[in-house]
Amino acid sequence: MRFGIIIPAHNEGKFLSLTLDSLLAQTYLPYQIIVIDDNSSDNTQEVLSFYCQNYPNIQSNYRNSSISRLPGAKVVQAFNSGLSMLEEVDIICKFDADLIFPSNYLEILNNYFINNPKIGICGGVCSIEKKGEWVLESLTNKNHLRGALKSYRKSCFQAIGGLKEAMGWDTVDELLALYHQWEVKVDDSLIVKHLRPTASAYNKQSQYMQGEMFYRLRYGFFLSFLASLKLSYKKRKFSLFIDYMIGYFRGKKLNNPFLVTEEEGEWIRSYRKKMILKKILLKK
Repeated sequence: MRFGIIIPAHNEGKFLSLTLDSLLAQTYLPYQIIVIDDNSSDNTQEVLSFYCQNYPNIQSNYRNSSISRLPGAKVVQAFNSGLSMLEEVDIICKFDADLIFPSNYLEILNNYFINNPKIGICGGVCSIEKKGEWVLESLTNKNHLRGALKSYRKSCFQAIGGLKEAMGWDTVDELLALYHQWEVKVDDSLIVKHLRPTASAYNKQSQYMQGEMFYRLRYGFFLSFLASLKLSYKKRKFSLFIDYMIGYFRGKKLNNPFLVTEEEGEWIRSYRKKMILKKILLKK
């Protein structure tokens, strides 16, 4: 299958070459790699010039955008700007520019997609370096694929309407994939090195946006409460729970636009409740 990879990059000159080298060293090579330089002010463009000149399957484009880090929205906007550059590919990948992939990463993904036509989204898990050792990121979940390394079957990508330019896009995509009866496959033995921890540069405002996302997903108060509690617990910071709920009520007060239809929202609430009940029963 042909893999088309789009990599949004904002000031990633320090890591980008490591990411590209790991993709060029794959046992199953990508058909196309597109790097979107999203208004970088470091040496990202110099790094890209070298790779584009020396590797015909690598292309780049410059995007003049805001210098602020908008969680979710900005990276998806950059990703979406590269979609028109894709050729006839079977798998569409959105990868971060600070990852080191194991050499068999794409080969394993290719096998998953070929052997199970129901798989719509597939990928591995992220690890980060702590005290000289690589450990799984605390947000790792065998039922959720991190936004840093998403791979979509093209027909699934089209069914979900692409990626939403909003925080929470990497939750919406999976819920909509399930809604359209696709499967999401997370291989927790396929470990990718994440050189810069997720959201390391985000500010307090992003915590409010996380809560707003729960509202925009039509979770309702009960599920938003539980989701906020769970996420703040996983991050070991209870004050985040308060920020998330403030964001939820702010989104509701401002009547922010929903990310899913009413029918999709109803299905999402039902699915989430079933998953919660399942976890409770498994613990008994």
